[in-house]
Amino acid sequence: MTCLLTRVEYDMSKNQPNNPLHGIKLIEILEFLIEKYGFEELGEIININCFKSNPTFKSSLKFLRTTPWAREKVEQLYLDSI
Repeated sequence: MTCLLTRVEYDMSKNQPNNPLHGIKLIEILEFLIEKYGFEELGEIININCFKSNPTFKSSLKFLRTTPWAREKVEQLYLDSI
């Protein structure tokens, strides 16, 4: 059995072979986590106000894009959840 990669997949894996998040957008990560946990449980797992105080998808995405430490926590939860 052989594994066939498209040129794009091969180029992506070649550029950052040790980055499991390479090619995955923050919007996709947030959609997955909200669908899996919901805002209430996300706020309990990760103590971030964007998940606790009037959470919306748009405001959470904006906050995570501008706050590296919070994004790292969300990305780590995503990796632990898949």
